[in-house]
Amino acid sequence: MRAVTISGPGPSGKLSISSLNHPIAGQSDVVITVAAAGVNRADLLQRAGYYSPPAGAPDWPGLEISGTVKRVGPGVSRWRAGDRVVALLEGGGYAEEVAIRETQVLPVPDGVDLVDAAGLPEAACTVWNNLVDVGRLRAGEWVLVHGGSGGIGTFAIQVAKALGAHVATTAGGPERAARCAELGADLVIDHREQDFVNEVQRATDGRGADVVLDMLGGGALGDNVRALARGGRLVVIGMQRGRRGELDLGELLARRGTVTGTLLRSRPPDEKARIAADVEQHVWPMVADGRVRPVVHARIPFTEAQSAHELLESGEPFGKVLLTP
Repeated sequence: MRAVTISGPGPSGKLSISSLNHPIAGQSDVVITVAAAGVNRADLLQRAGYYSPPAGAPDWPGLEISGTVKRVGPGVSRWRAGDRVVALLEGGGYAEEVAIRETQVLPVPDGVDLVDAAGLPEAACTVWNNLVDVGRLRAGEWVLVHGGSGGIGTFAIQVAKALGAHVATTAGGPERAARCAELGADLVIDHREQDFVNEVQRATDGRGADVVLDMLGGGALGDNVRALARGGRLVVIGMQRGRRGELDLGELLARRGTVTGTLLRSRPPDEKARIAADVEQHVWPMVADGRVRPVVHARIPFTEAQSAHELLESGEPFGKVLLTP
């Protein structure tokens, strides 16, 4: 089979098409013919040499795919050849076929195009786990979603709104801000022109955000804490502005706030299985009835994977970038 592999750490030119052996289905595995793979910032970090795959995972990138079941292992009872599915992976999604344990495979939600569905599993699992399990977001609360125009951000806006929360988000420029508002954001802050702490405090009458979903990391740590309400929860899922930041413990204590950092890729299989089951139970109905939808910026062939990485690095996409075999 063909796969997009990495010849060594570095720029997008390190990506190339290789011929690899077809995957073999283990006892509880499902082999899927890939229709599309989502491109995520974790893939860019892996290519650059900063984010190695977990032990036992394929060493080529790709954390989510959509496709059709080709064959199953002897211990698999739920899935059969021909089923339309998506899967959450530890790696290896940039390929014509993948093998993954059955507990990380989900049906394509009703009404979703098979290719576009590749933009769902990573975002859905990340958003549900961090907004609800970690952030404990409830109806009527305010949530601040950083990077509302990204793959995670566009999904988080919609899920939070479907849960009955008030949604604030950041975006760069009036056009992207308008599109975030169309997705359901109650407050869109142009981070190029506005201070998000002041805007959140103003919108909440000085109360602050109950939950902040942050992918900026160290460079925004202090401001994120200042944006929290009493009892607020800051959930950090990325480090786009660095690994280190300064934390004023007085600010955190005064707000009785919490700061939690999470990763999805390195979770053990039983945790991923639980998250996937929760997503199927709670998020898939939102997708099926149209309250939440995948937002896809571009579909790009595997042969142009370098361009796909460069596009994501540019910051231009609104929503997901997908690779197709």
